Amino acid sequence: MTMASADPMQYEDLDNFTYYVENFEEDEPPLSYLSNTQIVSLVLHGVAFLLGVPGNAIVIWIMGFKWNKSVTSLWFLNLAIADLIFVLFLPFYITYVAMGFHWPFGKWLCKANSFIALFNMFASVFFLTAISLDRYVHLIHPVFSYKYRSLKNTLLLTGVIWFLATAIGSPALYFRDTLTLPNNFTICYNNFHTNNLDLIILRHNVLIWVRFICGYLFPLLTMIVCYSLLIIQVKKSAVLTSSRLFWTVIVVVAAFFVCWTPYQVFSILELSAHRNAYLLDLFRDAIPLTVGFAFINSCLNPILYVLLSKKCQFCCSVTFSELVKHTLLEVSQSGTVSEQVWNSMRLQQETLGLESSVGKTSL
Repeated sequence: MTMASADPMQYEDLDNFTYYVENFEEDEPPLSYLSNTQIVSLVLHGVAFLLGVPGNAIVIWIMGFKWNKSVTSLWFLNLAIADLIFVLFLPFYITYVAMGFHWPFGKWLCKANSFIALFNMFASVFFLTAISLDRYVHLIHPVFSYKYRSLKNTLLLTGVIWFLATAIGSPALYFRDTLTLPNNFTICYNNFHTNNLDLIILRHNVLIWVRFICGYLFPLLTMIVCYSLLIIQVKKSAVLTSSRLFWTVIVVVAAFFVCWTPYQVFSILELSAHRNAYLLDLFRDAIPLTVGFAFINSCLNPILYVLLSKKCQFCCSVTFSELVKHTLLEVSQSGTVSEQVWNSMRLQQETLGLESSVGKTSL
């Protein structure tokens, strides 16, 4: 069976990420209208683009060009870079949905657009996981942190994260394909195979479970463990209550998982659509919404930095960039504050130990 003669119906439920394909008949014209869920999805993607480009650009400008580099600023800088790369590609998907899921940009942009979406998801969650581990190690294991928490090692870890995000997202570059129907209507979809349904299902399952475990479950469990131990260990310490960074990271992590959880849930549920055609109607409405809700996360972090700013509570005339800069300044300084607190605690412990040894010697 050739691609040109393949029945497009068999590919309908194969693309569970971003590019949801309607029921196409070979003689059916492109959709002349959009459903309510598709309209809402377009609005969410438009908001993500309009707010995400300037918001993330401001964060990159502040963290990358205005301040000296620190471990904390490098993590947030790379998180903003990942989000900015993604939102710059959103107009392609917005056009795709607005044209009734007709893809006019060719095969390579179909591959690139899908890859960038996955790349952003993995890079964002990996950087959030790294930030959580960095907080835990820095506050709970200060000696280890003092020895190994350096700009050089942080740059090395960021390189590893970018590589992992690229590797896990790269199957999109292989499987993504375009299919032109007899009515010159082109769809962008996952071409797992042309006619072997068992192989299609196997590849679909493997990709979805790898994404779920690597891009959601493992990072979620890691962050829960880190912050649970952190709260248990230092809940009565000034490190926790005074650190703007701690609460900023908590809010950013929570926003990521709130935005991405619906998509992850429906990704797993959609695997059953291969055997249950009844679920297709549900996915037709739910998937555009979950995807739009997930992608709104890419513009959310700069807005959260503004809402978390102390200046926002007292001055409404301050510009957006000034509010972002103020919160990021507090975030970058909180690591130093935490280090000073821990050094003070260690000094007190060493002093007590010295006094104890002197007392024993005098006896």
